[in-house]
Amino acid sequence: MATDKELSDFLENVERRAFKQAVYAVRKDESALDIVQDAMIKLAEKYGDKPAAELPMLFQRILQTTILDYFRREKVRNTWVSLFSSMGPSGDEHEDFDILESYSAQDGEAGESSADQVERQQTLAIIDAEVQKLPARQREAFLMRYWQDMDVAETAEAMGCSEGSVKTHCSRATHALAEALAAKGIKL
Repeated sequence: MATDKELSDFLENVERRAFKQAVYAVRKDESALDIVQDAMIKLAEKYGDKPAAELPMLFQRILQTTILDYFRREKVRNTWVSLFSSMGPSGDEHEDFDILESYSAQDGEAGESSADQVERQQTLAIIDAEVQKLPARQREAFLMRYWQDMDVAETAEAMGCSEGSVKTHCSRATHALAEALAAKGIKL
């Protein structure tokens, strides 16, 4: 059984990675924040009494389910919005807002020169863009394996597929990313 401190520490450690995973999935910062918050609340309310070792898998499954629920709601909402779209103008004034830019600098970034920071930010933006271009299942497998540091079995369980499928998705994702980044002059 996880203590309140263990649960709190787990949620604090997974927050940033979960947000990035949700952003890659839904491509909207505000929605990604809501998804992560909902997943964290569900984990705390329904599974807070589980052993600490089970929390990562439970959270990953809850996060994936919450992302799927978001897409289901969006599909229904978009159906209604498209029916009534002629009733008034629409637009988002804050479309260019990036929540990642509002976070404070991480350790090690403070000693960089401005040129190094700009170059690193540009490289990260290119990598982010290329990861977002991956097909959904490849992106999901890639992020779980290499961003969340999950093993093949955990990823397969979270994705609801076989371990072979996870390996295939990851292989295709890494090859596609390597080719795309090499074409842009980025060597990993």
